[in-house]
Amino acid sequence: MDLTQIKTLLEDTFNKELSEGKKRHIVFWYDDDGEFKENIDTLDLENAKVLKLSKNNYFYVKYQLEKVDTESNYLLYAPFPKPQSKENYLLDVLKYSIEFFTDKASVIMGDLGIGDNDALKNTFRNYMKFFNNKDRYKIFKGYEIERYTEETVDVAVLSALCRLPYPDFDEVLRVLLTEEDLENNKYLGAIEKFGRLDVLWKYADKYYGYSDKEPTLEKLAVFMLVTNVAYCLNGELPDTWRKYVSSRKTDCVVFLSNFMNHSLYFAAYDRLAYSMEWKLKVHEYIDKWEIEEYINCDTFKAFDEAIIKKLKEQLISDIGEFERYRDIIQARRTKHWYNLFKSEYECIYWAIELFDCWKDVSQDIRQYTPLEFIKKYAEQYYKLDTAYRKFYISFDRLQNKELLMELRDKVENTYVNGYLNSLSIKWSDSLETLNGNWTIPGMIMQKDFYNAYIKPFKNRRERVFVIISDALRYEVAKEFCDLLNKERKGSTEIVYMQGCIPSSTRLGMASLLPHKAITIDEDYKVYVDSISSEGTDNRNKILNNYSQESIAVQFTDVIDMKRDDMRKTFGGKELIYIYHNTIDARGDNNKTEREVFDAVEEAFKELMLLINNLVNNVTATNIIITADHGFIYKRGNLMESDKISKGSIEDAYENRRFVLSTKTLELDGTLTFDMEYLLGPGTSLKYISPRGVNRFKVQGTGANYVHGGTSLQEILIPVIKFKNDRSKDSKNEVTKVDVKLTSIT
Repeated sequence: MDLTQIKTLLEDTFNKELSEGKKRHIVFWYDDDGEFKENIDTLDLENAKVLKLSKNNYFYVKYQLEKVDTESNYLLYAPFPKPQSKENYLLDVLKYSIEFFTDKASVIMGDLGIGDNDALKNTFRNYMKFFNNKDRYKIFKGYEIERYTEETVDVAVLSALCRLPYPDFDEVLRVLLTEEDLENNKYLGAIEKFGRLDVLWKYADKYYGYSDKEPTLEKLAVFMLVTNVAYCLNGELPDTWRKYVSSRKTDCVVFLSNFMNHSLYFAAYDRLAYSMEWKLKVHEYIDKWEIEEYINCDTFKAFDEAIIKKLKEQLISDIGEFERYRDIIQARRTKHWYNLFKSEYECIYWAIELFDCWKDVSQDIRQYTPLEFIKKYAEQYYKLDTAYRKFYISFDRLQNKELLMELRDKVENTYVNGYLNSLSIKWSDSLETLNGNWTIPGMIMQKDFYNAYIKPFKNRRERVFVIISDALRYEVAKEFCDLLNKERKGSTEIVYMQGCIPSSTRLGMASLLPHKAITIDEDYKVYVDSISSEGTDNRNKILNNYSQESIAVQFTDVIDMKRDDMRKTFGGKELIYIYHNTIDARGDNNKTEREVFDAVEEAFKELMLLINNLVNNVTATNIIITADHGFIYKRGNLMESDKISKGSIEDAYENRRFVLSTKTLELDGTLTFDMEYLLGPGTSLKYISPRGVNRFKVQGTGANYVHGGTSLQEILIPVIKFKNDRSKDSKNEVTKVDVKLTSIT
């Protein structure tokens, strides 16, 4: 550094803003070797005077500064090293002054506000290549390190070379390990060129116990990953892995946990772990362990792949350790790779639920009365329908369906050939005891819905909202009831009715309206009190005949309403019927019937949104949710044995699940009921339906989703009674009903 450069630096120093309480700058320059003592007299500073120190003029200098001139800036130049504190007679002045350095390391330290420190100066000298770049120095200085030590400087240099926003050795390692090419790593290259690789490995050893004669990032990755496995494995670690286990296990585990769960780094961790998984041949060792030995290991995704494979095989082999399987899945829910395999785990979970429930139900199904069967279904049997539905929701989301295809086949066989067929045959036998009269003693019928559930509100002058969701079958409503109970404060209860037959939209919708008489004309159109029950406008007319303070609307209209619009629409109304159609719209279309279970999930969201809007926007208190009918759906292809030939029937309304005719038909494998229960005495109309869950042979596609028949899934109509609780008084808090979650998430 020449005198011109020194002059510039000194003038910059003297031009710095004075700190509070100071009137001037005094700068000490100890020129250890007296390099500039011959030139100091030629140094002409614009904003400071120069005093030359000797070992004999301390008193003079002090007198000059404190008595003669107390206003001017001064440079005190000493052509010798700084004395020890006890020998420095100007120490008191030095303490409130600035010290100037001419070697680069000292200049940097001075700029950073670091006092004289020979050991630290050597550390800075080791990084001159690093500090020669303005951008790198700017990053380093921007860290604003509170206490400079050899380690804080080392880590700050490593962090700056990795372009980190703050100095952190863990972050340095994470950045290095996130690069796809570990050996040709740009950050590692920068450390090698402008920093020190030996320092990187020194701290890898200090904090994580990694020491190697020829250290590499790949070896470090293997070291960390194997240590993580060793920490969580309950079995024997392979001999070939033992050399990779750190003496600082906990530190390695914490590092990897932060790495794999970090929002910025988890994808890089997955890539790294997958790469090392194959190098370590993890799959070969997993096969030798029991699931319980690695149940807590989530270092590699191979652990989850093995668990899924073994659970699938055991379920297919009828090894019914269902509670153990549930515990295993529950343990994996919090692990790193769970979300990647969420659909696989949920498939297995719902297969477990289905098989476990069928184990009990298969022993229970025998000949009951219709009412006993309904109670059995409402309390237990419905769970198989839920498990089957949930299984296919997850199965349809699988990227690799082949993995669980055998399990799917077993689920299908158990549900259809085991549960559906067994239950529907026994149920059909039970219905035979009704002798053609569709009235089950002890059951509220769907045609009496208005009188049983709605009229009491009208009598009390209480407003009530009725939501009718097309094809919201009982098991679906049961899950929604649990969701509603969990979501909103209030009382939620589910009961059921005996649905009408045919279990169709036409009759179901008509039965839910207030009426004196329901009729069916020769074109099989349905009328309520001589008014067609088709369409919202007609239903509105029917409601208005029983209450002028009523209205019928579609869900699609209500859901788009703003608060003011809702208040205007429902203002002064005491009876509001809202029609919702998501499940049936999807299921009753041969192009989309495979999506009917997804439609159920959508219906949940829509109904919850509707209820929230009603409660929040128009302070709805009483809400009844029900359905026109249920449905049967099975995914597998229909066999010829599932179909019944009925031949050609004149003057009849035909469907896959029923026939309406005024003629007496003798068809094998069918049930026949009079329609007097609904249409009244004197009608000659008969209802004929295949026994069990069979279908009539009709032209066209789309036979997997059906309704119209007499199965429990089709005719057990849910009624959810929800009363919102708006009080904040703890005395009025409504006790929630017991909830059994029907999702493992």
